[in-house]
Amino acid sequence: MSAHPAAPSWSLGDLRIHRIDEITLPAETGSWLLPEATPALLAELPWLRPDFTEADAPLLVSHSFAVEADGLRILIDTGIGNGKTRANPAWHGLETDFTDRLTAAGFAPDTVDLVVTTHLHTDHVGWNTRLLEGHWEPTFPNARYLTARTEWDHWAATELDPARQQMFDDSVHPVRDSGQLDLVDLPESTGTTRRGVEIAPGVHLRPAPGHTPGQLAVELRGSARSALITGDSIHHPVQLAHPQLTSCVDLDPAQAVRTRAHLLAELADTDTLLLGTHFPHPTGGLVRTDTTGRYRLHPEPPTKTTP
Repeated sequence: MSAHPAAPSWSLGDLRIHRIDEITLPAETGSWLLPEATPALLAELPWLRPDFTEADAPLLVSHSFAVEADGLRILIDTGIGNGKTRANPAWHGLETDFTDRLTAAGFAPDTVDLVVTTHLHTDHVGWNTRLLEGHWEPTFPNARYLTARTEWDHWAATELDPARQQMFDDSVHPVRDSGQLDLVDLPESTGTTRRGVEIAPGVHLRPAPGHTPGQLAVELRGSARSALITGDSIHHPVQLAHPQLTSCVDLDPAQAVRTRAHLLAELADTDTLLLGTHFPHPTGGLVRTDTTGRYRLHPEPPTKTTP
């Protein structure tokens, strides 16, 4: 029997999404990332407590999502990773049991077929690689690693600061050098509902620019319902009620707001499950319009399934 509890999961009918936990981020991370999410603003939204706020700050976590579609095992984002040299103390030198949790959920690293990277930020690519005999090697040796061509082209043309260069050197370039990186051409904007690229039956990559130029979201269309994995187009549920709240690291804040507004308008008052890449438990829910005309999240806790 596995030493790890079953991964939390949601059923979409013929698709089941598993949440693979990495770490809970320090409380100060939320205040840094979303500086306009002040204690007073958070207090106006009692539905955020106790799951999504603590000590007057937004709570954030790092996790990945795993799904099997048409026999393909797919991992969406790979978190922070172990043993990485990072400027952010909360990310530096981690030693978590992420791959054990992934294996317990039925996605052992050598069985993963596709790794989808929503964008090339440090906390989304870390487990792309692991240290083997002094070298950073792909964690998923049999997988294709997918990201948007726009995302790759942006960073390839950007002069990287030392911290970001370190991340590319240990978590991105080894995948490129192994020949496992695939670049996906996506539409340029979110402007047309449900546009995107299907990479497996029911698994669609959709443009979600703003946080980074080539960020993508992942739409899963099961036989019973659909779900949308946000990437960092929505960092925290407070941004449902206040879509204008931007992250301090958004490269194009105005575009990030437009993307978020479009996605929320599309999801509002439907049965499509919203799954936040940094939302703490319960992680997912339905977008609903309240009596003030604002959006809010009606949480839908995951179930526990036997790995």
